[in-house]
Amino acid sequence: MNVSRIRHLRGCFLLVTAVLLIVPSGSAWAQDIATGQALATVLAALAVTATQPLDFQNVFQGVAKIQDQTDDALSGIFSITGEGSAGISVYLVLPQYIALANGSDRMTIAFRTTDCTVDTMNVTPSTVVVADGWVDEDPNNLPNTLVVGQGGQTNVYLGGRVIPSVDQAAGNYAGDVICNVAYTGT
Repeated sequence: MNVSRIRHLRGCFLLVTAVLLIVPSGSAWAQDIATGQALATVLAALAVTATQPLDFQNVFQGVAKIQDQTDDALSGIFSITGEGSAGISVYLVLPQYIALANGSDRMTIAFRTTDCTVDTMNVTPSTVVVADGWVDEDPNNLPNTLVVGQGGQTNVYLGGRVIPSVDQAAGNYAGDVICNVAYTGT
C-alpha cells in the first residue's frame, strides 16, 4: 500500500472520529426526567376511655356472682375512637382480685372465655349481635382482626365473676382494668 493512501485513510479515520465525538448520538437527545412524589396521611390518633366500670353491686359472703357483658348498666365499657375501619389491637390487663381501699382484704375476680364483646356499630351491650362486631370473646385473648367502627368508634363490653370467701370482710372492693389499644397498620 502506498504512503499517500495510508495518509488518506488515516485522515478519514480522524475526521470520522472527530465527528462522532463532536456530534452527540441520537440517544443523548432522547433523555428525559420525571419527578414523582412520596405521600402519607397521618390517621387520627387513637383514644380510649373507660366510660363505665364493671359493677358487681352487692355481693354476699361465700356466694359467687357473675356480671354479664351484655348488661347496659353494669358491664364494664371502654370506648375507643380513631380512624374508621382501621385495624387495631386491643389488650386488656385484668386483675386477679379486687381489694378494699386499705388493702386489708382481697376478693378473687375471674374472667371466662366468653366475658367480652367488641362492638363496632356503637349500639348498647344488650343489643350487640355478631354483625355488630365480635360477640362472646375471651378478654384475655381478643382477636387480632379488630377494627375501629366505620363511624370512628368501637366499644369493648366486659363481664366477669367475683368469688367472695365465706368470711369476706364487708366493704367496697375495687381493682383496675386496663385497656391498651394501638393501630396495627391494616
